[in-house]
Amino acid sequence: MESKAVFVNAGGGFNTVTTKQVNVNKPTPHEITVRLHANSLNYHDYAVVKGLWAPSEQRIPMADGAGEVIEVGENVTEFKVGDSVVSTFFPTWINGEPLVEGFSTVPGDGVDGYAREHITSSSSSFTKAPKGWSHVEASTLTTAALTAWRALMCFNTLKAGDTVLLQGTGGVSIFALQFAKMVGAKVIATSSSEQKMERLKDMGADHVINYRSEPNWGELAKELNGGVGVDHVVDIGGGETLEQSLTAVRVGGQISIIGILSGQTCEINIVNAFIQQVRLQGVLVGNRSQQEDMIKAIEVNQMKPVIDKVFSLDEMVTAFEYQESNKHFGKICLEF
Repeated sequence: MESKAVFVNAGGGFNTVTTKQVNVNKPTPHEITVRLHANSLNYHDYAVVKGLWAPSEQRIPMADGAGEVIEVGENVTEFKVGDSVVSTFFPTWINGEPLVEGFSTVPGDGVDGYAREHITSSSSSFTKAPKGWSHVEASTLTTAALTAWRALMCFNTLKAGDTVLLQGTGGVSIFALQFAKMVGAKVIATSSSEQKMERLKDMGADHVINYRSEPNWGELAKELNGGVGVDHVVDIGGGETLEQSLTAVRVGGQISIIGILSGQTCEINIVNAFIQQVRLQGVLVGNRSQQEDMIKAIEVNQMKPVIDKVFSLDEMVTAFEYQESNKHFGKICLEF
């Protein structure tokens, strides 16, 4: 069987994206074949396709894929034909402590990803999708949702009454807002858009801060939590936000370092970090078992993702250009 797939050439670049037909293998005993129907966009995918983190060879991009199982290998017991499934970011990291350094095993980066209509892969490359979710909705979980879940629930587990500081309105931040409210936490969120700030409040954010008009937003966030600082910061900015995150966090609090949207390097006051006994925790998505736990919580709480806009597979470059505009609130997806 042949199936359509999207490729980006070695070195990356929007102008190198092409579409062609590829062969779809029959599943071996431990594999499944999935008819994919959706992807969602993340900064990591953008960096690969744009050429910021360019592939060294021609690559099928996209780490997030969701679809329907159409064939199972003879030894596969977890899935059956007709199951709705969603991809895993680290197919070989099933549980426990991190096993993989970097992106060598990540679909859409070190290996071919999910910007295609069909794939045959190991059964560990997928989990079941949440019941009642569309393929587009399920495609949002692999990277953004699991990153937010692991940051808040898998280190210093977030609990009712804690306070979380979130940055911006991208996929990770919106999922973090939803998970935080799910457990009864207080949320302080930042944005530079008054319209987006209103939407954050509508979703349950207890306080919103315009970081452009409040350049010392870390101090304001600290004051908004009684002057003691917040329990947890989800830092997606990196270089230009970490100093403010250190200002905002309480003694003994945690900063989950997730993104580099404002830069990869910065200077920080190390004395403040150890005087406050802050935990700086790097978070690179999560493992398969954590994804399954997250999906159980989603189902129990009947949560749904926030999807900004949906494009077709052939409109991938247009979708990434829309992502560049930073107009989105929540996830951008492809449906096919």
